[in-house]
Amino acid sequence: MNLLLALAALSGAVAVAAGAFGAHGATGQAVEWLKTGGQYQLIHAVAALVALRLEARGPAWLFVAGGALFAGTLYLMALGLPRWLGAITPIGGALLIAGWLWLAWTGLRT
Repeated sequence: MNLLLALAALSGAVAVAAGAFGAHGATGQAVEWLKTGGQYQLIHAVAALVALRLEARGPAWLFVAGGALFAGTLYLMALGLPRWLGAITPIGGALLIAGWLWLAWTGLRT
């Protein structure tokens, strides 16, 4: 069993569902939060799969975790939870950036 592969695939599925809900079922600011969250989560689900293929598990974990945290807080706000969750969103973004930097470092070392 490859937990990271499964989580990356589930991340992609959640991103598509969030984007679809944003396009067809949400209104107001929620539409933008769902669109942004879905876009970032989907990109990083694919990035995690590529990182896995390159045997870069650390960056892949950061892409999955960062995507979940970044997008997840936006999704929760879109569903009506408090806006203070937006203060957590940048932590997810920082994990995504760290994943890209780690992947770059991995590329330079090989």
